[in-house]
Formats: sequence, structure tokens, C-alpha cells
Amino acid sequence: MSTQYANPAPLGLMGFGMTTVLLNIHNAGFFPIDSMILAMGIFYGGLSQVIVGIMCFKRGDTFGTTAFTSYGLFWLTLVGLIVLPKMGFASSPPSFMGCYLMLWGIFTGFMFIGSLRYPFAKQVVFGSLTVLFMLLAVRDFTGNETIGVIAGFEGIFCGACAIYFAMAQVLNAEYGRTILPIGQPRVRDFNSAAIA
Repeated sequence: MSTQYANPAPLGLMGFGMTTVLLNIHNAGFFPIDSMILAMGIFYGGLSQVIVGIMCFKRGDTFGTTAFTSYGLFWLTLVGLIVLPKMGFASSPPSFMGCYLMLWGIFTGFMFIGSLRYPFAKQVVFGSLTVLFMLLAVRDFTGNETIGVIAGFEGIFCGACAIYFAMAQVLNAEYGRTILPIGQPRVRDFNSAAIA
């Protein structure tokens, strides 16, 4: 008897997308870091994506496992980098933060290459996230706040794309037809049943 599992990707995409939009509204200069962003980073952006990554593992989805678990832990480490110095632990200079963000950008660049097997909406999420990490890294390396503001608006776009992709998967599955288009994958993956 085979067990059919629900697609966990929309949950992870929503956790990523909503948290990314909120953080980048801050980066764009609209409001300071506050408990709302930190709480979203811990619970919806962080823990929910780790749980989704475990669910993807159960479904045999290597890409989803790697992506959701990694970005869930990204949010948890980011909150740690913000909160721990306020608790008296050592803080990192901006150049170190630039290295942190650049490594995440490199990782995301590789994930973008993997996303080319999937629908166009997924490619946009990973492509824009790669750009976001690199812009934020340049901001921290140079101290240029204008680049940070540009990154903020680009991050709002990235998060909104993730929210769209999540809701497209939910609505398309519920109605059994395309309600919100996501674009056909450039390379079809006949070995995976998941599109996310």
C-alpha cells in the first residue's frame, strides 16, 4: 500500500517569502529591525522551512531537502547574528557579514542552476535570491547604504515571487487546472513527481 504525501513546498515558500519581504522592507529603509522580523525569522522563516526540508526528505526530494533546510537554518543563524551581540556575545564586523552573505549567494547560485530543471517561477525565485545575497554582501563589504536600499527593493521582489509560486501551487492543485501560471520547466525531470 503506497502512501501519498502532500506537497510541503508551498509552506516552505510562504515561510521564506513572507519573512524575506518583511526583512527587505527594513533593508529598503521603511522601518528598523524589530521583534516582528526576528519572530518571523525564528518560526516561519526558520523552523517551518526546516520542517519542510525534512518532509521533502521523506518524499525523496533532494533539491527541496537541501533548499528548505538550508534556508531555514539561514534564518535561524541570521537571527542569532542579530540577537547574540545584544546579549553580550561577540559581534561580527560588517566585512565578516559580507563573507557570510557572499557564501549564501554562492550556494544560491548553484541552487539556481539546479532550479533550471523546474518551472520558470522557481527559477525567478532562486535567480533573484542570488542577486539579493550578492547585493547585500557588496553593501557590507563597501558600507554603501544605497546598495542596501536597492537590495531591499530587490528582496521584496524575491519574496513576493516566492509567495506567488507558493500560492500558484496551492490553487492549481486545488482546482486541478492552472489558476496562476508558473511556466513550464526548461528541462523535464521524469524522475521526480514534485514540481517544487
